[in-house]
Amino acid sequence: MYLKHLVLVNFRNYRHLDLAFPCPLTILQGPNAQGKTNLLEAVYLLATSKSPHAQTDQQLIAWSAGSEPLPFARLMAEIEKRGESRRLELIIAPTQQTNGQMVFRKQIRIDGVPKRALDLLGELKVVMFWPEDIELIAGSPAGRRRYLDVMLCQVDRSYCSHLMQYNQVLERRNRLLRILREAGGDLEQLAFWDAKLAEHGGALLARRLSAAAQLAILAAEFQSQLTAGGEALEMRYRSTLSDGGMEASSAPAELAEQMLAELTAGRRREIAAGQTLIGPHRDDLIFTIDGYDLRTFGSRGQQRTTALALKLAEAEFIRRETGETPLLLLDDLMSELDEPRRRYMAELLAGAHQAIITTTDLRDFPEAFLQRAEVWHVRQGNLIPHAQWNDHERNSSQEHHEEAGDADQSAGQA
Repeated sequence: MYLKHLVLVNFRNYRHLDLAFPCPLTILQGPNAQGKTNLLEAVYLLATSKSPHAQTDQQLIAWSAGSEPLPFARLMAEIEKRGESRRLELIIAPTQQTNGQMVFRKQIRIDGVPKRALDLLGELKVVMFWPEDIELIAGSPAGRRRYLDVMLCQVDRSYCSHLMQYNQVLERRNRLLRILREAGGDLEQLAFWDAKLAEHGGALLARRLSAAAQLAILAAEFQSQLTAGGEALEMRYRSTLSDGGMEASSAPAELAEQMLAELTAGRRREIAAGQTLIGPHRDDLIFTIDGYDLRTFGSRGQQRTTALALKLAEAEFIRRETGETPLLLLDDLMSELDEPRRRYMAELLAGAHQAIITTTDLRDFPEAFLQRAEVWHVRQGNLIPHAQWNDHERNSSQEHHEEAGDADQSAGQA
């Protein structure tokens, strides 16, 4: 799988971008707030249909498009997959509501055919490295659950289907729990929702347990390499179900049966709480070194290293599960690392199938690495090839001096 071509129209600060990827390594250099991260976000959006940053779809549309009668954004990627070309397209456009308010929705097409967001998952597989990845270790359990969900949806669409149905059932069951708490009633009203929640919850839990077991082995290997054997990382999946008999190889039906029994036994407690207290929606990943929980006792350096090891493990997990090497998206990663880890990552990335890397400073990379990469300089949503950069800088400097001279002359005349 390989990203060959990317087109952005009215996306963030890109009025129009048409970019080919002839080289496996692409480096985007520029100061902050120029559009480097926006480009990575666009690729991630085409892979997952979700933005890691925007709260609403409307935020993804360029401000410059706001004056248009129907502002929209269009993202298109051409990928090569198993020897065949595929075209992925995502359009964000408004729909007129009865109250006159504009609501922005995504439209997805694959090879020109309208599709669901679910159909997009797995077409373009990516692993994203953000500066915020440290929160995977230091942050809340919700972020770690979301991380697992995004990863597994890329390798298994049935997982994503179970996840959507689980969340729908969970919402309805929680509503019923609150009704029973406020108004009372027969507890057997929960039986139907208990069974449905356990059915989908068992499927989610089985897939997560298996994935977590594989990730734990891979992440420990990368942690050891990143620390020159100095840290032995352990990672485990912590479920709200009792651990007795729960293993990475546990079958979905087996786990569903256990979950149903515990939901049934805990009904009164959950009615009092007004929410479901058992299930994958409350599970967590635990990371320890020498028995110490990294979330509570780990240094920022340890947490950052572990987050990096986890993301590298994710890339290898996706490759093993699907036979396709994911596209690596790295947002200013090198600036967060010390010199030994920079060298390690440069060596690893030099052999990557494909990676798009942002940086503020090209000096973060060895010269040999830069020579193998396609380097672009990003300024205010415009991409300038490295080969033309010196001419561009000279012209910009000359224009700046001419404008300054004109201003001085005008001031003298005044």
